[in-house]
Amino acid sequence: MLMSTGLFFCGLLLLLLGSDSAVKGIAGFCQRLGLSGFKTGVLMMLFATSIPELFVNAYAVYTGHADIALGNAVGSNIVNIGLTLALAAVSAPMLLAMRSLAVQIVFLLVATGIVLLLGLDGGLQRWEGGLLLLAFVAVVFVIMKKSGQESVEVQKEVGEVFETSTATAINLARIAIGAGVLFFGAKLVIDAAPAIGLSLGFGHLLTGLTVVAIGTALPEVVMAILAARSGRANLVAGLVLGACLFNLLFILGGMAIVKPVMIPASFIGFELPAAMAFTLALYPILGGDLRINRNEGFILFVLFLSWLAFELFKTWA
Repeated sequence: MLMSTGLFFCGLLLLLLGSDSAVKGIAGFCQRLGLSGFKTGVLMMLFATSIPELFVNAYAVYTGHADIALGNAVGSNIVNIGLTLALAAVSAPMLLAMRSLAVQIVFLLVATGIVLLLGLDGGLQRWEGGLLLLAFVAVVFVIMKKSGQESVEVQKEVGEVFETSTATAINLARIAIGAGVLFFGAKLVIDAAPAIGLSLGFGHLLTGLTVVAIGTALPEVVMAILAARSGRANLVAGLVLGACLFNLLFILGGMAIVKPVMIPASFIGFELPAAMAFTLALYPILGGDLRINRNEGFILFVLFLSWLAFELFKTWA
């Protein structure tokens, strides 16, 4: 257990370092192709924080741990809102001015509903995975188009974060090194996670839903808190919502194309509705003032702890 835990956290560190390198490389190429720092930032917000989940899930599927991958894909969305966004708001009240965030919340709610409906027959087939991928492409197109309506202040806030070198050699090296580090990080996490889950009495599905999803989110929580405290609330919310959309549409869709994904009845009955409930909770919180204050962040965090407690109760009772 101790050895597995150590390897697991070493894997998380490698995922953080590899993701940072890969994102900088991709951002550099985007700007070399003519995208502004802001447009690059909008694109990066749709998948940057989910790159660790992408590598973890890809390795999990490759090594026959599809249950862990499914649990991680759905669990990460609950963790993103109930832990990452919540603790960022608790650390500093967040006033949002980015118009496309409202659109992303709607897309996220619809995407969760689509996955729920497609999974009613017990799984996602290859054609359904293709449908989810096409939906992600459509989401990217709409959000990129919508981004042109953002204020100068929002564009500056987002653009400054993702401005980087556009040198081809540097960015190729960043991506290559990042991909290698991400691979070994994913390997350590997936190799260690089943042993940690087993010691806690978890099956593979619950291990992915809790241990892996929370573990891979911890670096994001720290970065979100720092960003919120520095006044970059739009960036925090954009990264959280973008990651949720990427997990549901791109990662689940990609998994289904590689191999049909079996979705257990428990996911249809509780986990996916829970993910939808966390998204719905953002409507009254953001309604009217587009602000998430400390009390509202605390409420989201309590909801997250309640969800986690129920998952543990179902397993240990």
